[in-house]
Amino acid sequence: MQEKKLINIFMQGPVAPAFVAESIARHSHKKDIGAHSIFLGQVRDDLIGGKKVAAIEYSTYEEMALKQMAAIREEIFSVFGLTCLHIHHSLGLVQAGEISLFVFASSPHRRAAIDACNVVVERIKKELPIWGKEIFDDASYTWKQNTNG
Repeated sequence: MQEKKLINIFMQGPVAPAFVAESIARHSHKKDIGAHSIFLGQVRDDLIGGKKVAAIEYSTYEEMALKQMAAIREEIFSVFGLTCLHIHHSLGLVQAGEISLFVFASSPHRRAAIDACNVVVERIKKELPIWGKEIFDDASYTWKQNTNG
């Protein structure tokens, strides 16, 4: 039995707004889609301990993350009956104000697309081995703590 090829969700650096627009445009020929839901995660310039976050440097255990994402993706498709699901997560340095996560769910109806998109984002945050080093203006850093927001 042949093992499925894993879809690489990772890209170096930020997700460019033009990439998001091109991804949306590529779906205009798919006439079975009635709704798209999109999540864009942007790096905030939070104030932590009196220091402002200038960037986040993302790293991962890639093989494990891709295997976990494949299982999540398969489950999401079956639960929500999606037409398409695209996930792109940054690795490396992403400056405050830039996009680090792009989730794009499509389905025949809006509720499935919206719910699937939300579930995928939450599961990425909770289940994938992705770490963020928050780099402050003074070049010091702390490791990002994922919260419910």
